[in-house]
This record gives sequence, structure tokens and C-alpha cells, in this order.
Amino acid sequence: MLLTNIRQLLTLRGSATGPRRGTDLSNLGIVEDASVFCLNGKIVSVGKTKEAIRDPWIQKNRKKIVEIDCAGRVVLPGFVDSHTHPVFISPRLVDFEKRTTGASYEEIAAAGGGIQSSLRDVRQAWKSQLAEKVLQFLRTIAVQGTTTVEAKSGYGLTLDSELKSLEAIRDAASHWPGTVVSTLLGAHIVPREFRNRRKQYVELVCREMIPQAAKKKLAQFVDVFTERGAFTAGETRKIFDAARNYNLGTRAHVCQLSRTALLELLELDPASSDHLDCVSDADIRYLARRNTIATLVPGAN
Repeated sequence: MLLTNIRQLLTLRGSATGPRRGTDLSNLGIVEDASVFCLNGKIVSVGKTKEAIRDPWIQKNRKKIVEIDCAGRVVLPGFVDSHTHPVFISPRLVDFEKRTTGASYEEIAAAGGGIQSSLRDVRQAWKSQLAEKVLQFLRTIAVQGTTTVEAKSGYGLTLDSELKSLEAIRDAASHWPGTVVSTLLGAHIVPREFRNRRKQYVELVCREMIPQAAKKKLAQFVDVFTERGAFTAGETRKIFDAARNYNLGTRAHVCQLSRTALLELLELDPASSDHLDCVSDADIRYLARRNTIATLVPGAN
């Protein structure tokens, strides 16, 4: 396939070998009047349209090549959505309505909404139901231009339902052409049945959920909601240690509702620190010196 007459091709090529920072973020690697040649599903050359159509191999095989005239449009890589929660049965629209009228996250949870309401549905659902929901989500984001997505469990919070959620992600991903990165979020909140047994729940995450997810190759990352009312920095450290023992990456929800344990968490070097709604200017300067990726989720609040 040959794409020609691209007004601007965003290659995102730059000098940075890792995550970009500062002015590197604005380097889009733009090629004007560009072409892209793909062979057997791989991009094999990028350059100017006039150079591509003069290429001897392309000239010789041009009749066999599917050519798309982009007619001055912009072409860019697929979007990457690095924080999603696609494994659920029903959207929490009542919660959303309450948020718009001023109710806080904690008030909604205390009234029986929030994560606890999703737990009931996911625990009772068949894996096939969850997989179909995830596949619907994947198909929707593909239409919107997303080709790589991180997908979390976290609405089961039992060993069986967390593994079921990760298996649903895996099954849905097998029917989708994009890339899915799976994350075990067994440490989303402490479920009600463990309310007075926090230590035992952390042990369940560390000694059962993480080993089983790793053994079955269901997750690439482990996430922890490090927040007031969820998990402490000390509990997060223990869970991260367990994840790293099984060669799984680490991520964290942090400072979504309060400035909780940010500096302690960053010392653990998670791959990403997500939300970060409640941070100071000094926190931002400190974040800039760390390896963690700051993931902003403005739609969550």
C-alpha cells in the first residue's frame, strides 16, 4: 500500500530515546508533502511523495500496489490510551449525575455507589459477557483513532473475578487488530468483606493475584490506587515488591483526591503516576526529575 500526497505526516521521530520531556514534546517530526509505503503490514519507507513515485521498485510494481491519494490530508500514528477501565457491565451514570451536582467521590462511595457498585456486577458476570463488553470498547476506540490501549482489571477484587477480568481482556484483544497492554488492578480499593482485615487483603493481592496473573501471562503491569481511603504508601511498596518479583511493571493511581504519599510513591519508580489532580508546583518540579510518566485523566473528575 502506498499513501501519497500527504500534506503533513507526523512521524514523531525525535532525538529522545525514552519518554519525551520539555521541548522534546513539541517535536512532531513533520514531513511535508509526504508518502508512506507499506509492505506485508509493515511500514517500510517514509519520505516525500515525489521521491516515492520515482523509486525503481515502486515504479516496477506500481500496478500491484494499492495506492491511496490522501489529497492533502494529515496522517499521524494511532493514538495511545494509557489508562482505561474497560471491564464492567453497567456505566455508573447515577454516579456521574451526582458528581455534576456537587457530590464528592467519597460521598458517592459512602452511599453505595462508586467502585463497590461495579464489583457486584463484575463478580456475577460470565467471562464471555465481560469479554464482549471489552470488545465493544476496543471497536469504539479504534473508530476514534486509538490503536494501542492499556486495559485494567479492578472491578472484581477477588482472585477469581480479577483473573476472570484479565482473561476477558485477553479474549477481547485476540479479536482486535490493535495492541492491548493488560494491568492487574487488584489493589483498587479494599472490598467490604475485608474492611477490618486490610493486611489479609494485601496478602491476597501479593501472594495469590499477582502470582496467578503472572503464571497465566495475563498482565504486564500491576497498578495500585494509592490514596486516602484506598492503599497507603507502605501497602503500595509491598504490592510493588511482589509485582517486581514476578517481572511485572508497576503503575499507580495517586493524588486523585488528595495529596497522599506522592513523594514516597515516586521513590518506588512506578512506570506511570496517574491522575495527579492534587499536586503542588514543587511536586511538579520533583516529578520532572523522576523517571515516572505523569498520566493526566481530566475526565475522571
